[in-house]
Amino acid sequence: MFSTFDPFHVPPHLLPHHDGSPLYVSDQSPAPGGVVRVRVRVPEAFGVVASVHVRSTPDQEPRFTRATLLGVEGGWQWWEAGVAVENPVTGYRFLITGGDGTHCWLNAAGVHDIETLDSADFKLVSHPAAPDWAASSVMYQIFPDRFGRSPAADLREAPEWGLPAAWGDEVERVPPGRSHQFYGGDLDGVILHLDHLERLGVTLLYLTPVFPGGSNHRYDASSFHEVDPLLGGDQALVRLVRAAHERGFKIIGDLTSNHSGNRHEWFRAAHHTPDAAESAFYYWLDEQQEGYEAWLGVPALPKFNWKSPELRSRFIEGPDSVVGKWLLEPYNLDGWRIDVANMTARLGSEDLNAEVRQTIRRTMIEANPDTILLAESTNDASGDFQGDAWHGAMTYTTFTRPVWSWLSKPDSPSSYFGLPYGTIPQSDGRQFFDTHTRFTAGYPWRTRLATMNALDTHDTPRFRTHAIDGAVPVAFGMSATLPGIPVVFAGDEFGLVGDDGEHSRTPMPWDTADDPDVAATIDLYAALIHLRTAHPALNGGGMRWLHVGADVLVYVRESAEESVLLMAARAASDLTLPEGAVAGAATRLLGEAELTRESGRIRLVADGPSFTAWLLPGVRPPQR
Repeated sequence: MFSTFDPFHVPPHLLPHHDGSPLYVSDQSPAPGGVVRVRVRVPEAFGVVASVHVRSTPDQEPRFTRATLLGVEGGWQWWEAGVAVENPVTGYRFLITGGDGTHCWLNAAGVHDIETLDSADFKLVSHPAAPDWAASSVMYQIFPDRFGRSPAADLREAPEWGLPAAWGDEVERVPPGRSHQFYGGDLDGVILHLDHLERLGVTLLYLTPVFPGGSNHRYDASSFHEVDPLLGGDQALVRLVRAAHERGFKIIGDLTSNHSGNRHEWFRAAHHTPDAAESAFYYWLDEQQEGYEAWLGVPALPKFNWKSPELRSRFIEGPDSVVGKWLLEPYNLDGWRIDVANMTARLGSEDLNAEVRQTIRRTMIEANPDTILLAESTNDASGDFQGDAWHGAMTYTTFTRPVWSWLSKPDSPSSYFGLPYGTIPQSDGRQFFDTHTRFTAGYPWRTRLATMNALDTHDTPRFRTHAIDGAVPVAFGMSATLPGIPVVFAGDEFGLVGDDGEHSRTPMPWDTADDPDVAATIDLYAALIHLRTAHPALNGGGMRWLHVGADVLVYVRESAEESVLLMAARAASDLTLPEGAVAGAATRLLGEAELTRESGRIRLVADGPSFTAWLLPGVRPPQR
């Protein structure tokens, strides 16, 4: 096979494999100047292997290191070599030479018969790592105005910008209600429903902004120094974080590093006042400081100018800054999600994004190193996510858009994340695989583990709105079991729908929780979340594709302790994995597809859309 190798027509289980998991990389947090042992496994069916070399790029100069054959285990050859960590990010790939003198390259994008781009190399990162709990997190996103109301909320008057709404009222999609409809949810209302979140099994709560603003979403902050009194004020956040921590949840906040609101105290001090210290915080278009740069031209969201040392001092530098304050006593947030991170400190020819993100992370390490930093980037995020600051991405390229294209109804009308398609593009399983692989290949492995696998968020339509029948368990099953952080946007587990980001921000229908259909959906989410949290292989284990078809995807997550075989089918399917694809007896963990063994081969049969998981033995490479 090796001499006639065609990477586009070889089943994935017959290809050489490496990922950044502990099975293949000896040190997940290498120190500068150290040597990391990296391994690659090559199926014997791939053909005779004459040699394996690891190509790294210290100081951007290629270096080849010959690998040693460790041995053969279960039909796989295991090869190992050392890679010197001489730069903060060290790229490496494998060059495999066949017995007939032909060659192939293996990088994070797969196996290739031609030389490949450095951007898709595997990467070792010596920057400070994400906290240990990141890779095993399951995130639950809360939009505070719409999650829960405490009795105290009834005593508060609606803000001057607000259009009061009863909890059961329909969400308005057009202005002025679009951003000003006010349901009055508060942080003590979140505390009232922590039992529900425990039942689900989520581990990480993400609050969209809690600072005061002039809208229900609060991304137009008027201050970063207090929690909105409409949400209960500073002490409500203290109570919520304390209650969450007592139950074992982590909890992170949301910061807008790209802009403030035009009601912000800094902006109001500077507007029409060139002599104000805060004038340097923004971009002005005239000497009178009347006009200014704003996010996408929206006047309510004036853009920060990060050339200002004073802005950095107040906002992101040191424990007394905004970034540091809320991570310390008495608030103790466990990290931040950064809004519009991709545009932060970028305007025309200016690009200070790296300086800003690195400063944010240094401040977080000083305040509390056991915190996570996630960043929104709606397009290809890999260039900013090489481990120097952001631990993971809130992005739609790696998972959200590909899974929508695979599992949505044909001709479904949708804004599709702002892209001008008109209807949701349709793809098959191969296209999902190709898209997912293309975008994840640019990330270091540990960045991938902290990147959000969201089906939807507060900025998108709800996935269920346009999904084919039976798609929800398939889609959320993949969210829960692919490398990354699974995400539940509050209300997904109730089966909510919504046509766009605003329409999706539906108040939680708590009174329906016991309805049979809703209870079944909640149970489904809980089962998939507990599958994720219960199995080491799903929390940092390796990732290997076994079958990629139009209607079915099969993959295995592998660790030394155990492996988990996953089958995601959008239609009735019947396929056979050849002998050696996986080893050992399989025990069903969840789902309805059938697995049988026939002469060493594994047959998988699904009657329709379904998601199924089986437990397998762990993987033990040969010892040196």
